[in-house]
Amino acid sequence: MEKSEEQAVSQYEAWLRSPVFDEETKKELEALRGDREEITDRFCRELEFGTGGLRGLLGAGANRMNRYTVRKATQGLANYINREQMGGRGVAIAYDSRHMSPEFAREAALCLAANGIRAYVFESPRPTPELSFAVRELGCAAGIVVTASHNPPEYNGYKVYWEDGAQITAPRDREIIREVRSITDYSLARTMDFEEAKSLGLCQEIGSRMDDRYIEELKKLSIRREIMNQQGRHMRIVYTPLHGTGNLLVRRILRELGFEHVFVVPEQELPDGDFPTVSYPNPEDKNAFTLALQLAEKVDADLVLATDPDADRLGVYAKNQNTGEYQPFTGNMSGMIIMEYLLSQKKELGRLPPDGAVVTTIVSGKMSQEAAAAYGIERIETLTGFKYIGEQIRLFGEYGSRRFLFGYEESCGCLTGTHARDKDGVAAAAMVCEAAAYCRSKGRTLCQQMEWLFEKYGYFREGLVTAAVKGVGEDGKIQRVLEALRKDPPERIGDYRVEAFRDYEQGTVLDRQTGEMSDTGLPRSNVLYFELEKSAWCCVRPSGTEPKMKIYIGVKGDSREDADRQLESLTEAVTKLTGDSVRH
Repeated sequence: MEKSEEQAVSQYEAWLRSPVFDEETKKELEALRGDREEITDRFCRELEFGTGGLRGLLGAGANRMNRYTVRKATQGLANYINREQMGGRGVAIAYDSRHMSPEFAREAALCLAANGIRAYVFESPRPTPELSFAVRELGCAAGIVVTASHNPPEYNGYKVYWEDGAQITAPRDREIIREVRSITDYSLARTMDFEEAKSLGLCQEIGSRMDDRYIEELKKLSIRREIMNQQGRHMRIVYTPLHGTGNLLVRRILRELGFEHVFVVPEQELPDGDFPTVSYPNPEDKNAFTLALQLAEKVDADLVLATDPDADRLGVYAKNQNTGEYQPFTGNMSGMIIMEYLLSQKKELGRLPPDGAVVTTIVSGKMSQEAAAAYGIERIETLTGFKYIGEQIRLFGEYGSRRFLFGYEESCGCLTGTHARDKDGVAAAAMVCEAAAYCRSKGRTLCQQMEWLFEKYGYFREGLVTAAVKGVGEDGKIQRVLEALRKDPPERIGDYRVEAFRDYEQGTVLDRQTGEMSDTGLPRSNVLYFELEKSAWCCVRPSGTEPKMKIYIGVKGDSREDADRQLESLTEAVTKLTGDSVRH
């Protein structure tokens, strides 16, 4: 609940008087005296612990990421773990290269220890997927990773994983949120001395042996080792960790798989929470590749790879031999490169299981529908967020219904195998390189392979437009736009007839041709989805981490030019439908 300005200032003064907060925090707050706008922003609300955990600006205050908001969140998690009588299994903790990440990881560990729960903490930054792997490898009750993914440097975050190695999902997420919200006084969040926690065995270090086990599992995912032995030595790969956690493990897995010529962007090699060479450390952003592409030109690289700060997502460029330029691959494109390679090679080797399944999200590209059908594999859609893909892996195991083969989402995240239950940029780097080596053995580049996929399955194109709007609550513009579309869904969007309308908040699908209503079969979420004629679609939802509305768009054309034309036309129509505030 948002506080008034007077209430915010009152809480500000209470922090300054309280013995709970240290002098460094009070000094930072005292420097704000008289700046009511900044004080109000820092205390207008409690930093929300949502279904993905915490994420926010660094700084002192209730609406900021700091040791006290982290401790409070951890106390709620500890209460839940102990309530479930799982405290004896411990919690694994990892962190990325951001400012305050090591401090927040230790704060979480000491809070758990003070609640009698053993904390296993990596001694230095590690990729998020390794945390997911470590949770199951150590038999932990839960996991915590301190990261804000690809957000700017002034942000940090805190994500919670459960015993299966996946991020928390319903109903457990709501139960943990209730426990966190019940901590209304920061003095109720426990902590203890680090040396005491170590001496009691309540705070233990996770060493390099976990790296060895993780890499061992990634190597098992390889399908054609003999081809990498033949082709890997001839390929030239440029890689950048974007100042994040991927450097050591991406280089190691590629080296051990036989890729001898991997060039790392020197300016972006070492962890640095300032991300000094990029304004936005996001592998989806072409500007993040500036230095990597310069190096690629210099060494004549075949592939250019980038992982985000916590190394769970992978961006890809490949050299187009026809133009001599480096061609970007969207998350949908790189996902399809890997998926086609996996399915085709498993089928060729007689290892494609009849009960196999690929899992993707409702806003990801639809080429995978055609590919799954071609290989006789089931394709399952989930809500946006990789935690739902991880949840499907758990459900497959519990019910023995299907065998997980591959999962991907449009935002450059994918997972091969079940060693982790979250997207894995390290494994993706290895698999993209293996697919490229295989294509090379057949006389094709990765760009030529992508063109072949378009010709085989259709020219699918996807786009995303966003509206940065303040006020995402009931009175905010985003909510008003969504409610207007929900109450009066259009019959046409531009040149396209709406064939079906899905309202995931209501859990309904309306068939516009028959008038029949059915169930979405997915959890409730504030998402609207329009199935359009000609295999086109669009989907509208609020961002889960920023005050933005996101509109996803997809089309299928008869040619590249036709798909481009359709995407431009539909984007213009959706922009008009959702209001003038929407922008690319």
